[in-house]
Amino acid sequence: MTPETTAASGGPRSASPAHRAFLPESSTDEVATGLVAAHGAAHADAIRRGVRQVAERWWREDGDAAAFAAFCERNYLADEDARARAFARISDALEQIDGLLHELHRELRRPMDTDTGPLEAVDLLFADTDLFAHVEPDLFRTKIAFFALLNFPVHRLEERLREGAAWNREAWARSCLLDRFAVRAPAELSQEMTRAMNAAEVYISEYDILMDRVLTKDGRRPFPEGLRLITHWGLRDELKANYATGDEGLEKQRIIQRIMERIERQEIPLAVRANSDLLWCPETNEVRPVDASAPRADLAAREPDTRYERLLGVFHAARALDPYAPTAPTFIQRRFDLGRQMTERDVESLLVALLEAPEVGRLARRVAERLGRPLEPFDVWYSGYLPRASLREDELDAAVQARYRDVRAFQAALPDVLRRLGFSAERSAWLAERILVDPARGAGHAMGAQRREDKAHLRTRVPAEGMNYQGYNVAMHELGHNVEQVFSLNGIDHWALNGVPNTAFTESFAFTFQGRDLAVLGLGAQDGEALHHEALHSLWLTVEIAGVSLLDMKIWNWLYAHPRATPAEAREATLAAARDVWNRWFAPHYGVRDVDLLAIYSHIVNAALYLPDYAIGHIVAFQLADRLRKAPFGEEVERLARLGRLTPDAWMRAAVGGPVSAAPMLDAARAALDAGL
Repeated sequence: MTPETTAASGGPRSASPAHRAFLPESSTDEVATGLVAAHGAAHADAIRRGVRQVAERWWREDGDAAAFAAFCERNYLADEDARARAFARISDALEQIDGLLHELHRELRRPMDTDTGPLEAVDLLFADTDLFAHVEPDLFRTKIAFFALLNFPVHRLEERLREGAAWNREAWARSCLLDRFAVRAPAELSQEMTRAMNAAEVYISEYDILMDRVLTKDGRRPFPEGLRLITHWGLRDELKANYATGDEGLEKQRIIQRIMERIERQEIPLAVRANSDLLWCPETNEVRPVDASAPRADLAAREPDTRYERLLGVFHAARALDPYAPTAPTFIQRRFDLGRQMTERDVESLLVALLEAPEVGRLARRVAERLGRPLEPFDVWYSGYLPRASLREDELDAAVQARYRDVRAFQAALPDVLRRLGFSAERSAWLAERILVDPARGAGHAMGAQRREDKAHLRTRVPAEGMNYQGYNVAMHELGHNVEQVFSLNGIDHWALNGVPNTAFTESFAFTFQGRDLAVLGLGAQDGEALHHEALHSLWLTVEIAGVSLLDMKIWNWLYAHPRATPAEAREATLAAARDVWNRWFAPHYGVRDVDLLAIYSHIVNAALYLPDYAIGHIVAFQLADRLRKAPFGEEVERLARLGRLTPDAWMRAAVGGPVSAAPMLDAARAALDAGL
């Protein structure tokens, strides 16, 4: 890779000479040959691999060729017992390093992530303080990382898929631990990635629309006073809620779709965001003061392409790390091969097979019949198969308020919530002791612990008037994450295996818990018709997020093909990609082409190629659902969570006896459609 400077980033795009591997191949071969002579031919493969792994990441600042040779000769472990002791020591130390720094990181981000009042400038500076960025450089500087690289293999995904079935738990743990040393990058580049992600997160978390200031074309204000919605989650959830409110709801849904389009296209007037002094008509884009006597400034100026500037900021920060990842030299590969442990091609094939299944067309026709009208683009969020579809939002809010009036009440009720889900009293208490509930500044999230002495944190947005159904529903989703996080850390046999194969799998736990939210409130039933409805809802939901996932993948591939893109060019490319996805997989069912609505997803901006995890998560969750219904729920959740961070294929075979597949979801949807639902 040659040095280049991009107009958008203004910074270097490749490693400086001091930060490049410089050892000649002949030198590394000589070192490996000497070690094989000293320890025997039985060690030849391990020695050559270990020496190569060190050499690929050895910089000039680490020493000359003689220093490299001396390090390898001094630190190669031929004795397996010595290797086992070394691995245990490294693992124990890293648990404490990661865990304690994670706790500091959580505290530094607390004002940004939780509702502590207005964000101050100093809060943003602390949030940008990434102490983790110094850990890996220090581990390389002290040569702990090189010690690990010399003695344990960094596996590529294809090796795990080919050989993993024969590994024991210790071998899996060693393989997972070495993932952290696959990339060696300067601290300043890791910090830049943190700053870019934080800038995107702040932009999204503060992107609220005051719905009570939204006008129809004839000047009416259809939304209730005080309704403030974050994009895209709040807008989407309000749209879903209006399926139960007839023609009035349909009008609101069309308005929300127009708002979303204005946001993604950056046509929204900059002045209207979170501004209670202005009224805005999304259809005409007209803006006027609430007070007719107020002076009329230039209110129509659109928001600049900030949304796409933030996306590009994340891209450039991620791409700057490419030269430092020998086994995954693009962010796309790091997200898929290292992060998901699934190839991009395999994920694309999984999602395309779902989108092109005949059951999708059958379900689209059935949804149109249920609505009594042709499908409109916003119907990608149709919620009529949800168990709560027949319940009004105010009824659900009242049911939540009766049990969990605020964050403190939900915290106190956690043992009861877990018992209602199906955990034993003992396990419910044990889990609840390890989960803390916080009010979220954004839509909500879960933050697990990284050492066993710490606790997981559950964040959900709670309005000033108390927890509503939306906040409770998010809390149940995040509780699923937290329960998985606690079991897969505190109940794991090797710390290096803590977690699940990838984010999609923790999302599957979250979706499972979220789908039981009404049962916890005493409002749900799991009879045959309910299961049919669940199958159809799951398919509809997964089709929508599969489309958005493929869009996310298209965007990142376009960015790599156009690294000098401006924000305006990124905007147009994103909208074009959204239309391409729509035209291929949605237009045949909706009867309208060139829709770019899928580009509204906030994760496109602030989560860096995260969205495929949601689609995979829904597919995995459905595969697990039947087993979780038939086995004792709490015991089975614990068993699954404690499988650890295997590859998705190995995990699923241990969990349900087969690979990740959309077939169970499609089979269940077909049966429901055949039953006339």
